[in-house]
Amino acid sequence: MELGNFSISLAVKDLEASREFYEKFGFTVFGGEPSQNWLILKNGDHVIGLFQGMFEKNILTFNPGWDNNVQQLATFTDIRELQRQLKAQGVSLTSEADESTTGPASFIAVDPDGNPVFVDQHV
Repeated sequence: MELGNFSISLAVKDLEASREFYEKFGFTVFGGEPSQNWLILKNGDHVIGLFQGMFEKNILTFNPGWDNNVQQLATFTDIRELQRQLKAQGVSLTSEADESTTGPASFIAVDPDGNPVFVDQHV
């Protein structure tokens, strides 16, 4: 199962303090909008998102259709197919992609320890 780009989305209390902290580990701002309380940082192939006040828990994020430079892949498994495969294996989803659509969509599963897994297709 190819899930695309992976990042961890961190629920932070202070966007600026978190940016400064992760920059000490070699991360640099790759995207985002500080005025909207979110930034994407990158260190080599490692990507983290910093989100202030947007959600309660840290989230594992997968982006079907993107590589780790946020470039569209030539071929990829559509999110609706990933959703069908997971549901067929008994994975419960807390939100689902609309199967009647194409293009951007998302779904969320929660692992046995309560960690959200967000699969978010932008293409």
